[in-house]
Amino acid sequence: MPSATQVYDYIIVGAGPAGSVLANRLSANPAHKVLLLEAGGQDNYPWIHIPVGYLYCIGNPRTDWCFKTEAQAGLQGRRLSYPRGKVLGGSSSINGMIYMRGQAGDYDRWAEQGNPGWAWKDVLPLFKRSEKHCDGNAHLHGGDGEWRVEQQRYSWPILDAFRDAAAQSGIPTVGDFNTGDNQGCGYFQVNQRAGVRWNASKAFLRPILKRPNLTVLTDVQVNKVLLTAGRATHVRARWQGCEHDIQAQREIILCAGAIGSPGILQRSGIGPRPLLESLGIKVEHELPGVGGNLQDHLQLRLVFKLSNARTLNQVANSLWGKLGMGLRYAYDRSGPLAMAPSQLGAFVKSDPAQPSANLQYHVQPLSLERFGEPLHRFPAFTASVCNLRPKSRGRVDIRSANPDDAPLIDPNYLSHPDDLNVAADAIRLTRNIVASPALQGFSPEEYLPGKDLQTEQQLYEAAARIGTTIFHPVGTCRMGQDTQAVVDAELRVHGVPGLRVADASIMPDIVSGNTCSPTLMIGEKAAQLILDTPIQTAETPVERFRAAATPVA
Repeated sequence: MPSATQVYDYIIVGAGPAGSVLANRLSANPAHKVLLLEAGGQDNYPWIHIPVGYLYCIGNPRTDWCFKTEAQAGLQGRRLSYPRGKVLGGSSSINGMIYMRGQAGDYDRWAEQGNPGWAWKDVLPLFKRSEKHCDGNAHLHGGDGEWRVEQQRYSWPILDAFRDAAAQSGIPTVGDFNTGDNQGCGYFQVNQRAGVRWNASKAFLRPILKRPNLTVLTDVQVNKVLLTAGRATHVRARWQGCEHDIQAQREIILCAGAIGSPGILQRSGIGPRPLLESLGIKVEHELPGVGGNLQDHLQLRLVFKLSNARTLNQVANSLWGKLGMGLRYAYDRSGPLAMAPSQLGAFVKSDPAQPSANLQYHVQPLSLERFGEPLHRFPAFTASVCNLRPKSRGRVDIRSANPDDAPLIDPNYLSHPDDLNVAADAIRLTRNIVASPALQGFSPEEYLPGKDLQTEQQLYEAAARIGTTIFHPVGTCRMGQDTQAVVDAELRVHGVPGLRVADASIMPDIVSGNTCSPTLMIGEKAAQLILDTPIQTAETPVERFRAAATPVA
């Protein structure tokens, strides 16, 4: 841990996609002293880097916070596992590796809500700045950045057949989902390098660890932000059994994610007054929106049994199949072990009245009862479909002032009637695609939720039974200017100088796709905003370390 006399210009909390890119950009100026704090450990666990290893990282306390939601009334009272990365690279170390920006309209709506500088025309250059696309520099892609984007190295005939069936259903085949309009069906591009996961740590931290002005510390649990005369000046963190107060002379930037960042704010006394007072936390600055506006993509996992098909179910349930996968990956980093969890995608409208695609498919050559359980022993594929723009809103709150207590996570899935209607439409649309001629050679038979479920009410109940998170929580420190907003368009926490939030929590509305690369873009945007801001430092530089090493009780 830093010495008792050291002060930093910038302290970044969380080494996920946003925090990693911020550390890279801010420390590029040797005059800036930058400290990056990560609650998890090093990203040296082998299963992080083998793409199929996400199966061994999610639910593993070595790499995952292992959160659980509250019982969800909209999901028949079920509690869901809620994975979040707890390791260098954050969730980019355990996610599905899909490179997705969302739709141009997502960002234009952010700008229209009073957030200038966040329209598609503003953020596209930021996506390109970070990107190292396999096709190099182009009008819509960058080739000189750090965030590798490659084509997948393995495919399955059943996925090709689904793509053809989608085309027969009026969904065009596309080669690039990242042009601003992602409607169509095709193979996802992935954040990999030659069949190995490419996480934010490899992209942005490893190349710069020798910079003398950058300090990266792991296994550091940040409890709260401390204010001096209303300004954020220190973070209180626990490391190796001791508590430390560390000073940031210019800014503290929270990049702890849609679950972590609101928790740190609330423990700091920044949040809804009723919650803080009920927990005995002094209200330092009332911000009622902290923890609210939680949004997530709820996926409906439709499973279809097959005949005359080879899927991962048979391969992974065979000793020879497992041996073959291992040898293939060892030989050329391809085969099933190089697979992203979902290889084929589609973006479609649930009904023609939608202004743009509002459903996303993740199609997988495998099936299982629920995530974390063994694959089925029969050949099958899964067509997972999610509502990209849900209207249901939830929240996340701390349970106590103790950072070791898991947060209360309540996504409130399917609480809005429009989300139920979209879910029913999504099931019907999936059945129509699977009934197309291109798939009939495989004799698909609906296994989940079950072909006998046909009425609107039955489909609502089916959605409640099979729905689960696709791991995209956002929105809990919403950007905006109204009374429920937490940060402004420059990501500064309203009413608290010296403090910003830069992660998926600032999204006013969830993007129409996977959230990792948009979060990385938010980090890129934050770096731009910070570097363009006139220097403002704490007025009490003698307050460097209030408790250099106070033992934790």
